Amino acid sequence: MAPQSVLRVTLLVSFSVVLTVVLGFGLPALLNSAMRMLGLPETSVTECIVVLYVLFVLYVAAPRIPRGLVEVKGKAVLITGCDSGFGHELAKHMHKLGFTVFAGCLLKDKGGEGAKELEEFNSDRMKVIQLDVCSDEEVNKAVEYIKDNLEDSQRDLWAVVNNAGVSTFGEVEFTSMDTYKQVAEVNLWGTIRVTKAVLPLIRRAKGRVVNLASMYGRMGNMLRSPYCVTKYGVEAFSDCLRYEMKAWGVKVSIIEPGNFIVATGILTRDIVATTANKLWTEAPSAVKEDYGKAHFEQYMALMRSYCNSGQKDMAPVLDDITDAIVSKRPYTRYSPMEPHWWIRVQVMTHLPGAISDLLYF
Repeated sequence: MAPQSVLRVTLLVSFSVVLTVVLGFGLPALLNSAMRMLGLPETSVTECIVVLYVLFVLYVAAPRIPRGLVEVKGKAVLITGCDSGFGHELAKHMHKLGFTVFAGCLLKDKGGEGAKELEEFNSDRMKVIQLDVCSDEEVNKAVEYIKDNLEDSQRDLWAVVNNAGVSTFGEVEFTSMDTYKQVAEVNLWGTIRVTKAVLPLIRRAKGRVVNLASMYGRMGNMLRSPYCVTKYGVEAFSDCLRYEMKAWGVKVSIIEPGNFIVATGILTRDIVATTANKLWTEAPSAVKEDYGKAHFEQYMALMRSYCNSGQKDMAPVLDDITDAIVSKRPYTRYSPMEPHWWIRVQVMTHLPGAISDLLYF
């Protein structure tokens, strides 16, 4: 095990031990004080701790509490990024549930395999449309098509799922401004562009806006600044929109998937190799000299190691998106991710930066 890994494990274990001791001795003392102030017997403190623990276990392990379902019949949903990954599978899933699906595909006009597979449904409820979320013209055409194919444009477009997205990697000094702009154009401006275009329809239906962010919309990481910046932006945009849409009865939800690299194929060794070559070739000579090829190759090896990581099943993400669309009272945020990622998000968003930096970097 590398020295850095040993240090990281030691810090994490030490933090867990300290937290356990604090909770074990500090919490009972705190509850005892509260009980004395309320004039209650201290013997009830143990019961309180047990109740708190049971509630925590239920929160983590119990299935989602049913909160009522909307009527699916007659409702439509627009999904972007349906060529592959989450969007492709979600389009099929929503169709199976009975929705009319407008599946936006970037490569429809170029004979993309994902678009072809959806078109082969030969269903009146599966409508595949050409949609580049970076193009005002294509977005506007898609909206007109949706209006023309809804029986009632005032009610029938129930939801939009802004799923289209791209990802890349690279240290800040190796990443060009063009790359930052390209990633933002899809992930952030594309989300805003599509949302604004269909919002009048969603608003009249008192429907749903569901935006795909990421766990990296809540915390940063090395090599991922272009992606993190845009997903932080999606989170902020979604929050602001939720505040504004409350008066209209529109629910806005954010989906924050963890690591689903294997399930989506968003990162492969070929992609890493191509991106690495581009990063090194386009980097300024001073940056290459200062960082050195050995340092660069070390981090590219790290990215290659991620290619076979993550959850293999997309079901957690699809289930959360579905809940955001069909539940009468959807959650503000959904976090489909493995437990260790969930813990990391909590640590990095709730504890002082000095602590999280020591634990993870």
